[in-house]
Amino acid sequence: MSINRRLLLVARPSGIPGPRNFADDTVPVRAPAAGECLLETIYLSIDPAMRSWMSEGTGYQQSIPLGEPMRGGGVARVLQSRAEGFTAGDMVQARLGWQSHPTIPGRFLQKLDLAQGTVEDWIGPLGLSAVTAYFGLRDIGGMRPNDRVLVSAAAGGVGQMAVQIARIEGCRVVGIAGGLEKCAFVAGLGAAAAIDYKAQNDLSAAIGHACPEGIDLYFDNVGGPTLDAALEHLRQGARVVLCGRISQTHAAETYGIRNLGKLAASRGRMQGFLVFNYHERYDEARTWLAARHRDGSLQQRLHVLEGLEQAPVGLGMLFRGENTGKLVVRVAD
Repeated sequence: MSINRRLLLVARPSGIPGPRNFADDTVPVRAPAAGECLLETIYLSIDPAMRSWMSEGTGYQQSIPLGEPMRGGGVARVLQSRAEGFTAGDMVQARLGWQSHPTIPGRFLQKLDLAQGTVEDWIGPLGLSAVTAYFGLRDIGGMRPNDRVLVSAAAGGVGQMAVQIARIEGCRVVGIAGGLEKCAFVAGLGAAAAIDYKAQNDLSAAIGHACPEGIDLYFDNVGGPTLDAALEHLRQGARVVLCGRISQTHAAETYGIRNLGKLAASRGRMQGFLVFNYHERYDEARTWLAARHRDGSLQQRLHVLEGLEQAPVGLGMLFRGENTGKLVVRVAD
């Protein structure tokens, strides 16, 4: 309780990040000033965007300065509060950073409604991965019943939610994942087919076989050659949602997309987005997600690593595709 353990970013990554980029550090816990809360981190979320935050001068947010705690969101317990609206014992979501006992202004905290779901639900099916899939499919993708939907990284945190949301809304869904275990997981989510990209010599041909009538909506978490292959199968008026580009984040050389002509020929639309732009509508998404979770139609698998020291390991796992489900680190019970 008197020590805040932190993991500091000490070296910019080249390629896939891992423990070599971080250093362990401890400082005294800082008592909260007026308007602040002292927290105990319970779960940290491991997300692809972290790689761009670690690099200098790239990404959509300012780079993390060397020597500072790694940036990251998660769920925490309030230990002490001097912020209006928060009391000891409340569970909150926040950008906690990789540290065990952060002290954070109350205006940056969101109190969790545990009537909607457990703490694990709030890092899982009610968390930002699920909210991202919700707005990506609906607002950016213009999802409609009977759409033919393709989802890449379909066994990941966002992908598994996109597969299920589209299935619940009456779409035919095909998922792309790496390996037999992940493909079995995706099929279990209700996908009509699951493509193992690691087993394909011709991914475009595999997509054509699984999506014989083409694609109305492609939800892309990967970028690179996978995006290129999907573009070959767009139907008229197709929508391509650019949610992530995990294959390119650590690539030595960025892949050049070749099939953009297919987008024009299909009179299609391709658009990226950031979930943070929807913060005023998070409650809308979570109300829908909580209802689907309660009736059993929406689930999310968590891939849990134990202990703060596992966070750098988890980051490497994420970019090697070694996780099945939403990757999180449990820091405390």
